[in-house]
Amino acid sequence: MPKNIRVSVIGDGGWGTALALVNLRRGNDVMIWSAFPEYAKVLMKKRENVKFLPGVKLPKALCVTSDLKEAVVFGDVLVLAVPSQFLRHVLLKLKGLPYQKKILVSTAKGIEKKTCLRPSQIIREVLGQKVRIVALSGPSHAEEVARNIPTLVVAASDDAASAKCVQEYFRDPKFRVYVQKDVTGVELGGALKNVIAIAAGVCDGLQFGDNTKSGLLTRGIYEMVRLGVKMGASPDTFFGLSGIGDLITTCFSKHGRNLFVGRELGKGRKIKKILGGMEMVAEGVDTALSAHQLCERVGLDLPILREVHSMLYKHKTPAAAVASLLSRTPYDEWKAFDLTSPKRK
Repeated sequence: MPKNIRVSVIGDGGWGTALALVNLRRGNDVMIWSAFPEYAKVLMKKRENVKFLPGVKLPKALCVTSDLKEAVVFGDVLVLAVPSQFLRHVLLKLKGLPYQKKILVSTAKGIEKKTCLRPSQIIREVLGQKVRIVALSGPSHAEEVARNIPTLVVAASDDAASAKCVQEYFRDPKFRVYVQKDVTGVELGGALKNVIAIAAGVCDGLQFGDNTKSGLLTRGIYEMVRLGVKMGASPDTFFGLSGIGDLITTCFSKHGRNLFVGRELGKGRKIKKILGGMEMVAEGVDTALSAHQLCERVGLDLPILREVHSMLYKHKTPAAAVASLLSRTPYDEWKAFDLTSPKRK
């Protein structure tokens, strides 16, 4: 590839916009696609993503379109920056377009409802097994990335050349990109940490202290590793950027949408009213359902994931969920845990 590349960001949300700005800083030519023609006009006129990234100016060099074909033809790399529950819908639109020779960068942090598929699995199911996919994840709130605050992420792919390409062309002095091969672990880490963040928010809403939240995060990463290993991921991945790194950020940051949902739940608000007042998507709500279904399929009982699911989908009160967690029979900290993933055997 040439020194600079052409990048099309498919999705006009905050994270997609932040990645567009990263690539502009890097010297790449960038186009952002909005599914809504009227909002594309707003982006072009105001040069600001007023809905999803307010206060950040969009340079004139950033191209904006609502024509998906134009965006696909433009880019050497297509950044799929749409929430996991809408990804399939967008991919079906993209299917008849010339995407085949391009690198697809998946940024969704969720698990599809009903199918329980990870983003890369959805992409391959719709677009075919031969597509070049890179999963980009890590502790990276759009609000900070867009303002050039130092950020570290990881690009995972079973195609080393594609991962290296993203590492080279997306990085700049304030946006450091690592690479690795464990796509399963990177995607599950990015998804499951959102469910744990809802639990962390409940702790805040109930006005618990630092002890409670630290204990929750520690046991939360344990549950993420257990489910991840069952699904074929490497346990090491969950102690990296897309695991514990992203978990820490999501459970403490003022920008955390899933943390906000949990806090409001802890204060006694109903989930429908919480979500009804949000402009952006809290991926952890849908992922809690998918994670619960995955646990049932593989025969795992993971208490924190189970209780978050119960609060969101069975109307269990936060107080009752906490009581259920704390009243469980105590056991060894690493009971029945095998750190050897199926891929390592």
